[in-house]
Amino acid sequence: MVRVLVVHDATLLRSALVQLLRSADGLEVSCMSSRGDGPDDDLPADVCVVDGDCWEGPPGDAGRALFWNRCGARLVVLAAPERPGVLRRAFDAGALGFVDKDASSQRLIAAVHTVAKGERFLDERLTVALLHASKMPLTPRELSVLFQASQGASVAEIAVCLHLSRGTVRNYMASAIRKVGARNRVDAIRIVQSAGWM
Repeated sequence: MVRVLVVHDATLLRSALVQLLRSADGLEVSCMSSRGDGPDDDLPADVCVVDGDCWEGPPGDAGRALFWNRCGARLVVLAAPERPGVLRRAFDAGALGFVDKDASSQRLIAAVHTVAKGERFLDERLTVALLHASKMPLTPRELSVLFQASQGASVAEIAVCLHLSRGTVRNYMASAIRKVGARNRVDAIRIVQSAGWM
């Protein structure tokens, strides 16, 4: 019996994934949100099926430690090819499985069984997206500055938060805007968020 933990923030979709996986033989399924809402048991899972959008957040965010501690690298990440940043973060974290959100239910079940054996599973449609994910144009510091700006922080607040001077924050912001081909900081945030880089 393979113990599967489904991590998804949308209750309806989380329930649907649980029912889908329970319909397959040999799977014992529980669920939770990325915030930790869910079953009270702390039993480790053999595989975690994680919505890729749960990987969003500031660089180095510890919020996903809840399911990482339960599964380690035996993660099956549900992702969309147009969001290479999500794929890159999951790949860098050591996830073994990558399933396209538009894939069939049989692909997801096959991915769970493959990852449970410690083997890698990669949907064909995500292969090219994962290659594009290696082209992240921003440095970690530029990404941190943009993330703080996306939360509504002013240049002064970003400077205090990241222990930088205001001029350095402005330089990082200008560099990020230029690298992603944006018109301004709002456009840069939109571009980076759409690609799933934060």
